[in-house]
Amino acid sequence: MSSAVRKLAVELGARSYPIRIGAGLLSDPTNWRDTLSGKQVLVVSDEHVAPLYLDRVVTGLHDAALSTLILPAGEAHKTLDSTTRIFAALAELNASRDATIIALGGGVIGDLAGFAAACWMRGIAFVQMPTTLLAMVDSSVGGKTGVDLPQGKNLVGAFHQPRAVIADTDTLSSLPDRELRAGFAEVIKYGALGDAQFFAWLETHADALLARDPHALADCIAHCCAQKAGIVARDETERGERALLNFGHSFGHALETVCGYGSLLHGEAVAIGMCRAARLSARLGMAADADSQRLRDLLTRFGLPTAIPAGTDADALLAAMRLDKKNASGRLRLILWRGVGRAEIAEGVDEGTIRELLRESG
Repeated sequence: MSSAVRKLAVELGARSYPIRIGAGLLSDPTNWRDTLSGKQVLVVSDEHVAPLYLDRVVTGLHDAALSTLILPAGEAHKTLDSTTRIFAALAELNASRDATIIALGGGVIGDLAGFAAACWMRGIAFVQMPTTLLAMVDSSVGGKTGVDLPQGKNLVGAFHQPRAVIADTDTLSSLPDRELRAGFAEVIKYGALGDAQFFAWLETHADALLARDPHALADCIAHCCAQKAGIVARDETERGERALLNFGHSFGHALETVCGYGSLLHGEAVAIGMCRAARLSARLGMAADADSQRLRDLLTRFGLPTAIPAGTDADALLAAMRLDKKNASGRLRLILWRGVGRAEIAEGVDEGTIRELLRESG
């Protein structure tokens, strides 16, 4: 892959920050040392990522007051207990308000480290170093941080923007196939919700992306980050347009909660959720069945599930959906669409219709 670094920015006035995408970024601290706040640095990673990439980051921090924390991997550990471990590591470092947390890992580590950064001394700097496709294109950008509760996903959290996002595409070479495919669910989401041209590009380039062609991947990541950066700049705290980024997520988060965190990867749950959202849109007369089929075909091509796992309790799913953060005044607010590239917020959808949809197989 070319060594050229793709550079974008999230424009939020004084809190604007860069997104840098390219190969070998972690090994070259000139790409990220300028984004640190002070001399105190805590690097938070997990047991899968740390053996592969922690040394690269630590080497670039030889003159910092440095500490590292390695957490268990997986969504099941995105909890308040894990956050407490980060707080304890910060306390042991005697971290002051100019300390920086580096989140080295996937979306779970980014959410945990960002939430801890938002809370420590009422807010310190953090830098996202995503190592999964899903984190690069979605969770590392935009400042959503948080943890899960048994009752639902991301119910405790804060908006806290990072100082930078450093996406080293070399890390994707070690990503298991299932994790890579799960990341493509969030990629497809960007086309589905607001960019029909990008959706068509994905249909054309699916084989290259699945083969991990470095140029195709870098183009894909940059496009998704640019789209999300624009949306976040216009609607940072999800009062309107940013909610569209949750296309498929009301159903997906409910699936993760009911099926048990970790049984479905986040991207897999989102893939199923997008199919349900598209099917519901067709049932409500908002979109053609052909659009639903086109989405299902693309998700299937990327090796993603499209059906709710057999035996999943529809009433439990609906109960979990009632805790979705997009809801208002106790009423469900869903992200539906009028076809590829045209998502919108829908309110007042009959719960009986949703329950019926959740009970359907296929």
